Amino acid sequence: MTDIAFLDQNARRSRAVVHGGTVYLAGQTADDRTAGIEEQTRQVLAKIDEMLAAAGTDKSKLLNVTIWLASMGDFAGMNAVYDAWVVEGRRPARCCSAVQLAAPDIRVEIMAVAAA
Repeated sequence: MTDIAFLDQNARRSRAVVHGGTVYLAGQTADDRTAGIEEQTRQVLAKIDEMLAAAGTDKSKLLNVTIWLASMGDFAGMNAVYDAWVVEGRRPARCCSAVQLAAPDIRVEIMAVAAA
């Protein structure tokens, strides 16, 4: 049986699950929800870096990223931060959609999968 590691759990979810050499991150949102899209994106990406490190990996091993925006009007601002963060030459598969997020002040949520 393959071991499964559940990182940073609460009653509803784990922020990361590691299984079979793959790290699955839950959707991450910013702590400061009064911030604009660029700052919310920076905070979310910092959380992703933190969770990847806790799982023993990093953003250079990202396989897939799913991005949800409250408004496609934030697409350019989010991309400006994301493009500077992602590792050149190691860009993961990615999709981005506008959706109704869990709270009206959340402007971006990002979920990722990485190799361990």
